[in-house]
Amino acid sequence: MSGPATSNPASPELTSFELDMLEQPAALRRALELRVPPELAHLVNRPWNRVVFTGMGSSHYAALPTWRSAVAAGLPAWHLDAGQLLDSPDLLTDQTLIIATSQSGASGEIVELIERQRGKWGALIGVTDIGHSPLAAAADLFLPLGSGPEATVSTKSYLNTLFVHRHIAAAIAREDRAEVEQELHGVADLVGPLLSPLELGELDLSALARGVLEQAGYRLVSIGKGDDAATALYASLIIKEAAKVAVEGYIGGQFRHGPMELAGAGLTALVFGARRTAPDEGLRRLAQDITATGSHAVLIGDDRLEGASTTEVPCGTAFASLVSGALVAQHLAVQLACANGVIPGAFIYGSKVTSTL
Repeated sequence: MSGPATSNPASPELTSFELDMLEQPAALRRALELRVPPELAHLVNRPWNRVVFTGMGSSHYAALPTWRSAVAAGLPAWHLDAGQLLDSPDLLTDQTLIIATSQSGASGEIVELIERQRGKWGALIGVTDIGHSPLAAAADLFLPLGSGPEATVSTKSYLNTLFVHRHIAAAIAREDRAEVEQELHGVADLVGPLLSPLELGELDLSALARGVLEQAGYRLVSIGKGDDAATALYASLIIKEAAKVAVEGYIGGQFRHGPMELAGAGLTALVFGARRTAPDEGLRRLAQDITATGSHAVLIGDDRLEGASTTEVPCGTAFASLVSGALVAQHLAVQLACANGVIPGAFIYGSKVTSTL
């Protein structure tokens, strides 16, 4: 198999968004070649009063699994976007470790946070692709993404951020570095094959995209629990950006609290992290209940439910599920853009770096 799900199968031309998708295996190889500094383990394992994970958009979503690892390790950890942190500056003290993630290192909220709060935290770890950015310059420890230039909506920077954050989570949990490296190389090997097909598993994503938009009063949601909540939020963001299609992302049971009233004919629910080997019974019940309303539930993983469709991707581990789910989201964003008559990933009102508060 070769080539991503092209926006125009009749033409060899690929959009900038698709070219960025196609470059992801090379970007991950660059990330795997980067040395993990020994200072990382020293910094994250100091006795901080609080650890704050922050960022904006997909960069922030990619840190959600790391935050969950920190909580599981017993750390007093918060996961707040940089805008919220600007509104709640008293959370920062001289005993606070900030782990800030930003592809550009120059998003408006990150720059404002640095300018307003510099010196009010104990230490700052900056995760960014740009070594001369404000975030990298302000950081006590700079962790490069290695993703390289990105023309449009987040693709390779998101996967590389997941990989860098896997190292942060491993340092927090004091995992064996060699075992983590082996896991990362194994997951990286999955990316190339998943970039190529128009069809993933039994579900044709182009048909899914057309089916979503052809329904009168269509509604589209993405749902995930645990680490896969990050993918649900990422999917909702890049589909809005790349395809100009309205979609909302929910963390697990959030959908039951009000949004369930949107269910019924015309609703499509993307359910990320549907793993047969480690099923989340609450997520399965939610998918079953959504299907029972006449909605279309699409499971992303390897699980099966009566009345639902499955886009089957490798998800033997939690990290593999994160990466494969993100690739499905990218493919679907391309196909929804096609069905919506727009160029995948082309900005109309925004830009790659949001510098305005």
